[in-house]
Amino acid sequence: MSENKYDVIIIGAGPGGYVCAIRCAQLGMKTAIVEKRETLGGTCLNIGCIPSKALLSASEKYEEAQHHFADIGIDVKPSLNLKKMMSFKDEVVEANTKGIEFLMKKNKIDHLKGLGEILEAGKVKVGDNTYEAENIIVATGSDVISLPGIDIDEKRIVSSTGALELDKVPKTMVVIGGGVIGLELGCVWSRLGAKVTIVEFMDNILPGMDEEVRKESLKIFKKQGMDFKLSSKVTSAKTSAKGVDLLVEPAAGGAAEKVSADIVLMAVGRKPYTEGLGLGNVGVNLDDRGRIAVDEFFESSVEGIYAIGDVIAGPMLAHKAEDEGVILAELLAGESGHIDYNLIPGVVYTWPEVANVGKTEAQLKEEGTAYNAGKFPFMANGRARAMGMVDGFVKILACATTDRILGGHIIGPGAGDLIQEIVSVMEFQGTAEDIARTCHAHPTLTEVVKEAALAVHKRPLHV
Repeated sequence: MSENKYDVIIIGAGPGGYVCAIRCAQLGMKTAIVEKRETLGGTCLNIGCIPSKALLSASEKYEEAQHHFADIGIDVKPSLNLKKMMSFKDEVVEANTKGIEFLMKKNKIDHLKGLGEILEAGKVKVGDNTYEAENIIVATGSDVISLPGIDIDEKRIVSSTGALELDKVPKTMVVIGGGVIGLELGCVWSRLGAKVTIVEFMDNILPGMDEEVRKESLKIFKKQGMDFKLSSKVTSAKTSAKGVDLLVEPAAGGAAEKVSADIVLMAVGRKPYTEGLGLGNVGVNLDDRGRIAVDEFFESSVEGIYAIGDVIAGPMLAHKAEDEGVILAELLAGESGHIDYNLIPGVVYTWPEVANVGKTEAQLKEEGTAYNAGKFPFMANGRARAMGMVDGFVKILACATTDRILGGHIIGPGAGDLIQEIVSVMEFQGTAEDIARTCHAHPTLTEVVKEAALAVHKRPLHV
């Protein structure tokens, strides 16, 4: 095979793209990955998941030292060094992106630097060079979106990217959007001293999640000092040297009120990144939301061109893209692959964390599925009490007939890790009784999951 010929060329080096590349290489395919950034890892590692979690972790520690250490006998007076905190975040990003670079070299994957454009099926242009491949995979991820008439300047009106780069703590911040990104970054700056107000179009935060979890999280975040304007919409934003003036109206219509802030964070969602890829020129069909339409094998309307991750339907989550990348690589190698989109967990890395998998009670009721629900509070767990982290609960939903677990919903310490037990049991079509009969170490937070499973059959032990 010539130097410019590959079995697979992947456009986009985010979690979906680089994981797909590694699996393709493991399966013996000559693989190249195209990335326009200087560093690999995509949005997630460079300006998304990883840097935001670094700041979430650091700000959590600062907030604990400032407000909670004294409760457990540690008297300190912390001061914020934002420059050092941002350096820590940058070091975390650098370590991760260099790790991906190492993995590309280890697996003999060629890194083609530049913007990839599909000229035709089997041909990709990167810079001044053209490369051939039997299979082309689009894994270009997603980009931020704004509201009509409001421009993101990354100075006063920032996206998640700009919110990760602020050089000082704003006195006031308005976050437009009460979803995952808005809440996570709102929490960061609230802990560091900003007065944060979240404006959300819906009547509650975290749209799509379990209703009890949404109510509990709203109550906790209010207690932590954040303000909320629910059932509200921003209709205009005017920037000045002093900050931003917003007009906020009731979602159903009505009189507007003026809301001012030093910084406005736009967090109303993301859109698939498909521009400049040449998709229209080669006849790749998009759906009504601008995503690449693919079949069950991730193949587009053009033979030999595939897509995974945020550019296709489904939740915009890194782990969803990774699983799709692995499955597609195995399908291209003639193996079988499968993904159950009902079993992709979601996690919000606030404090406490929020995590979910499967169906909500509202969805089960709408389907007409009979179910039993078991709920157990962290307040009644010995380890949670010892940690001083007693907010929240675990809820498990199981089929009333078969006892198979249909959904899991957690708000509490370590929710993002605890949800995985429920995901694994659901993957093997397990039941609430399976979790209830499994021995869980004591004292651990995992016992809350066991107690919730016991509660499905109305026999929890510690309440």
